[in-house]
Amino acid sequence: MTEGPLASIATHFADVRDPRLERTRAHNLLDILTIAICAILAGAEGPSGMETFGKAKEGWLRTILPLPGGIPSHDTFRRVLAHLKPAELQQGFLSWFAAIQTATKGELIALDGKTLRKSAAKAWGETAVQMVSAWASENRLVLGQEKVNPDSNEITAVPSLLAKLALNGCIVTVDALHCQVKTAETIVKGEADYVIAVKGNQGSLHEAIQAAFAEAHPSAFAQLAHDTYQTEETHHGRWERRTYWTLMDPLVLAQVNPTGRWPKLRCIGMVRAERTLNGKTSVEERFYISSLEGDARTFGRAVRGHWGIENAVHWLLDLVFREDECRVSVGNGAENLAVLRHIALNLLRQDRSSKQSLKQKRFRAALDPTYLHQLLAGSAPANGS
Repeated sequence: MTEGPLASIATHFADVRDPRLERTRAHNLLDILTIAICAILAGAEGPSGMETFGKAKEGWLRTILPLPGGIPSHDTFRRVLAHLKPAELQQGFLSWFAAIQTATKGELIALDGKTLRKSAAKAWGETAVQMVSAWASENRLVLGQEKVNPDSNEITAVPSLLAKLALNGCIVTVDALHCQVKTAETIVKGEADYVIAVKGNQGSLHEAIQAAFAEAHPSAFAQLAHDTYQTEETHHGRWERRTYWTLMDPLVLAQVNPTGRWPKLRCIGMVRAERTLNGKTSVEERFYISSLEGDARTFGRAVRGHWGIENAVHWLLDLVFREDECRVSVGNGAENLAVLRHIALNLLRQDRSSKQSLKQKRFRAALDPTYLHQLLAGSAPANGS
């Protein structure tokens, strides 16, 4: 009977159907998925690395896996990844991490897209794969991902991903591309709040918000229901001041949302960022709509927190996992590999027993089977234990 972390993998990926003909299967699908996850944790970047890892660690792998056909070849890994149904693998991902994390009330969930640059199969006329990911700031976990349909764009992928997530009590942030009524409706339906950037793609809305703040500032928001919050920082010779304003006055909201098409709209927000670097000062202003009650500090935390997904997910996937260099492009391979990288990233993030970088943790996983086994279980031991 499967035990420990393998029981978790077997449970959450039980509905992933094996795409191979039964008579041609030399390796268990669970074995292939487990080796693939372990290999990526230990530094592998694709099918060839998975085979290399498997052969190097075959003795240890046989202590946790049956391996009736031995270690799969890189071609086997490539074929299986190319033909697995991404929706089924993603559902296993969602199930696994929903079981080990719980979103806290007021937690920020940021959604943003990323292009897997080397995944384009130009010989077949296929463009690079785009993925939209959801990032939970408090738990520092990727909550899920959705492939962007090549015939569409991120606008349709975001509501689809949101509908699969447990959002209750959270604050969801998206950039101006996703300032869409359907996105706001999906967030509200999930019993969450939204903070959505507004730019020129929503022309009349953007103009109405700009006009509202332009009218309010000269009188210092006199007789208008509002709030303000300010931060000031100096780092490495750069001075920066951010001022956040929220307007929740009913008359103002009626002017901004006259038809009521934006659900649960409770405030509009403005951010003014002033920066001085090398004697040069710049000023940038940004505008938002939100279902928050109007507390400017909470609004500011959401705005600042949104960009965490760039550093904590996208940048790390490129720097540590070399995602942009991966050339797997056949079938569903690129999309499924992206899911496996997110699994590995989450498991590495779950280990808070040391302050080692993710690169060091992957190096340790490659050297220490005990540590690797504990990562799979989500309970890595302290350094030196």
